[in-house]
Amino acid sequence: MMWRYLYTLLFHLLLPAVIVRLWWRGGSERGYRQNIGERFGLAGGNEAKQDVIWIHAVSVGEVRAALPLIGKLRKTFADRPMVLTCMTPTGRRTARSLLPDDVDVRYLPYDLPWAHALFITRHQPAMLIVMETELWPNALAACRHRQVPAFLVNARMSEKSQRGYLKYLPGRALAREALRGFTAVMAQSADDAARLTTLGATEVMVVGNVKFDVIPDDAAIALGKSWRAQSPNRKVILLASTRDQEELPLVKAFLHISTWPGATRPLLVVVPRHPSRCDLVQQQIQHTGLSVRRRSAGIDATSLAKTDVLLGDSMGEMQAFYALCDVAIIGGSFQALGGQNLIEATALGKPVIMGPSTFNFSEAVTLARAADAMQSVADADGAMEAARVLLGDAGRLAAMGANARAFAGAHGGATARTVAQIQAKIN
Repeated sequence: MMWRYLYTLLFHLLLPAVIVRLWWRGGSERGYRQNIGERFGLAGGNEAKQDVIWIHAVSVGEVRAALPLIGKLRKTFADRPMVLTCMTPTGRRTARSLLPDDVDVRYLPYDLPWAHALFITRHQPAMLIVMETELWPNALAACRHRQVPAFLVNARMSEKSQRGYLKYLPGRALAREALRGFTAVMAQSADDAARLTTLGATEVMVVGNVKFDVIPDDAAIALGKSWRAQSPNRKVILLASTRDQEELPLVKAFLHISTWPGATRPLLVVVPRHPSRCDLVQQQIQHTGLSVRRRSAGIDATSLAKTDVLLGDSMGEMQAFYALCDVAIIGGSFQALGGQNLIEATALGKPVIMGPSTFNFSEAVTLARAADAMQSVADADGAMEAARVLLGDAGRLAAMGANARAFAGAHGGATARTVAQIQAKIN
């Protein structure tokens, strides 16, 4: 507890710098300058509501992972209102675009005791459900004080993150106190459970990865297929959820391949993880000499015929882009960032290629490789060469696609197991 008090004092001392940084980030992403009151527990909330289900999903990936869980919770606890909190503008926009209007969406307050007290007083939560790896000591302490049960679900802990927590005493102490504040921790894998237990979690169980329970968006899939119908004979390579310093090496690797299967160079579709980077990514690609068209400008047969690179600058359409492509190269894996979610691509039957950094999805990657649903490569050049080989072998491409769909389908059920554990703990 001493370390939490020191952490809280330091947070208060740094608060002016935190606010300045928030405003500075708003220069490139205006969402950081909006709804600022929510970050201090000051805005919104209907005091008339009771027994609210509070879900926290830090950003886009966690929001999308929470969708099956939210659907199951809405059926199981049909009479309870719901609020979802995020930390990033992209996460907030994604949640608002994908969730029903009766789910309240807002920013999580900063981890200050009084801010969380205000939030809990306004929203009256019956439980807190935290997605994946968010450990906020004061939020959990506030829940304990108000007797609000808290659950860490779809929990993961990479070796790198574990080492970071264990390296210094304050980190170890704060992680231990936070993890012990959860009523239950539901881990993705046995390895995640072991690492979380080492850090101090007590009620830990392995339930699997809720991302395998991805909900097909029929409208998005139909949209992607309609795009493909505009140019049915041209192969499509998708660079999905790419991060800073990944697009340009991959685009250059695409250009280095002189001979592609078929008579036409594939359409390269680039969907950055953060849409706010699209202007920069477009400039970088245009400097290579390739023509770029943004999804927001519309997609039709005439424009696609003249386009080398389609830039996905929209929100909530990732399944449409997966439906459009023949093969998906997943970003976050060509820098030391741990990779982005491959499960959504495999669920739509798309062969996956990833770079060497996959620690955020280590078990899923291991299982997908064993199922011959994905390939691991060393770098951007290896990724494009792997894509070239796949596009030139229709039988292999189809087999990997079928393996991908079977792999995704074989590991479902974590959502139902998670909700069952929550019910058991609160009843």
